[in-house]
Amino acid sequence: MDVAFALGLTLLAGLATGIGSIIAFTAQRTNYRFLSVATGFSAGVMLYVSFVEIFFKGVAALTERFGDPWGHWINAASFFGGMLLIGLIDNMIPAGENPHEVRTEDETLPLHDASAVHAPPPVPALVVAAPVHPHGGHDHHRLMRMGLFTALAIGIHNFPEGLATFLAALENPQLGVAIAIAIALHNIPEGISVSVPIFYATGDRKRAFLYSMLSGIAEPVGAGVAYLILFFVSGGEGGVVPPELMGILFGGVAGIMVYISLDELLPTSRAYGKGHDSLFGLVAGMAVMALSLLLMR
Repeated sequence: MDVAFALGLTLLAGLATGIGSIIAFTAQRTNYRFLSVATGFSAGVMLYVSFVEIFFKGVAALTERFGDPWGHWINAASFFGGMLLIGLIDNMIPAGENPHEVRTEDETLPLHDASAVHAPPPVPALVVAAPVHPHGGHDHHRLMRMGLFTALAIGIHNFPEGLATFLAALENPQLGVAIAIAIALHNIPEGISVSVPIFYATGDRKRAFLYSMLSGIAEPVGAGVAYLILFFVSGGEGGVVPPELMGILFGGVAGIMVYISLDELLPTSRAYGKGHDSLFGLVAGMAVMALSLLLMR
């Protein structure tokens, strides 16, 4: 039952990319201030829960098994190992196809304006350093390639995010719900990022929506694969994951979430917002997470 609940939470968080796609197709205007506050809120939740809760769960499990100071050393190594892992994943994504590029109003307008389907796509605004061709055929190929790379990149990112949600929900369902909400908010602008280039390349809203959903499904798939590996390869008696391995994973998950917050969420929040929008979202996310943890005690 706990496993099913954790997988269900991870699935819901991943499918939020589809919500982003729906917003892009239905809203008359993209509410960038909402996206700014939402991504800032997500960063606040992830940072607070990583440093206050998950990191110290890793410390507790590892010091119990390896003692002091080795437990602390292993936990710190796990934390920076998680940051290194997500950093290497980021490094494999071409800069011009970064899934976290902010989409302008001009780029998203044709998604919800049916009369714009037949209009020539504004390729230079989407493809960094891409040459303009008068007939647009090569540009459409580039846009489709960009959209697929964006979906793939977000899918790769969602594997460790799915692991974070899954492990947290297994350990503490309430904590898992909080992280799932934060990751779901984080996935909304990612859904827009996938939909925009694929729509411009194909003119097909359904196809753009499908690819945005598939990029989010990678999250529960990643969680399921991780669980199967833990269960069959590293499980102890009765398939129970050893506490020291869970401690290492918690340290790694904390590092992954901190990296995502600092490298992706906060810059995106600042780009979408005005004034202190991202800071308001960040503080609100931390406050809500703090209150949730206090009420759970």
